[in-house]
Amino acid sequence: MSRKALFTSLPPAAASDAPKPAVSAQPPSRTRPLMGSAGLIPDAQPVGAVGKSLSEMSERAKRAEEIERRLTAGQTIVELDPDLIDPSFVADRMEIAPEALKSLREKIEANGQLNPIMVRPHPEVAGRYQVAFGHRRLRAIKDIGREVRAVVREMSDEELVIAQGQENHEREDLSYIEKCVFASRLEQRGFSRATIMSALSVYKSDLSNMLSVAKIPEGVIEAIGPAPGTGRRGWIELAGLVDDHTVAINRAIRNADFASMDSDSRFKAVLTATKAAPDRASTEVWMSKGKPLAKVTLGGNKVALSIDRKKSPEFADFVLNRLRDLYQEFEATRS
Repeated sequence: MSRKALFTSLPPAAASDAPKPAVSAQPPSRTRPLMGSAGLIPDAQPVGAVGKSLSEMSERAKRAEEIERRLTAGQTIVELDPDLIDPSFVADRMEIAPEALKSLREKIEANGQLNPIMVRPHPEVAGRYQVAFGHRRLRAIKDIGREVRAVVREMSDEELVIAQGQENHEREDLSYIEKCVFASRLEQRGFSRATIMSALSVYKSDLSNMLSVAKIPEGVIEAIGPAPGTGRRGWIELAGLVDDHTVAINRAIRNADFASMDSDSRFKAVLTATKAAPDRASTEVWMSKGKPLAKVTLGGNKVALSIDRKKSPEFADFVLNRLRDLYQEFEATRS
């Protein structure tokens, strides 16, 4: 289903007898795709830009609420038992921090649930539901012990991830790496690039960068965490370095102080580890009858054996022929 068709199938924001405006025949502008709704997201900041002002974050929250309003307009709001609602089949963010969850609970307890979440009937389990957006609200309300206000809407998998991704795109606390992981999970589930671009409201080049960053080993990403203050450039830089500095990165992660750092500081520690001076290689020369036979170099990640075939051709051939046997002998000692 196309993004335009998905959005035009939504009910109007408010009941009105006024005629609907004609659909423009002009080609689409180069704005970030948002379910066909021009104007909700401006062209301004690159994905993952850091240093937003408080006013900018407020504007993003308003746009997120506008997306929710458009998606839920005209729909009946019901109250559901939170225990009957399952998360989306694709996680879009890392675990919510206890402090953030506590703050959300306190706001809901003081003011009530101001905005409904959106769910669909569970596609596989009768009588249950699946969240499109509002995961954190659901968890907070479940902790409080109330029923959750929700809009129930029939949605395909593609419609669900588009609604889920676009609503979360405007939440200022969804970090760049969380978007990258979400994009990667969607691709692994077979969603088209066009659907993923729509879900995240990004251009093709942005998505390519995100999928490259998501190739950072899962264990490294999980160890660092969401790093909310770290944007696109930092993660792209780390993605280009991680393969050549595995030992240094693992050493940084195992450091006793690493777990006690905040997420952005853990990212900086890992990135700094990739730029540390490499371990100095040590070289040993094997001699035979006063002549050099071979040279062994020990580096951080490599062991290199060098034999001059001009000076010791028979020994070089012997070593080559014996390597496979030596490895098999080594494997036998481990069994």
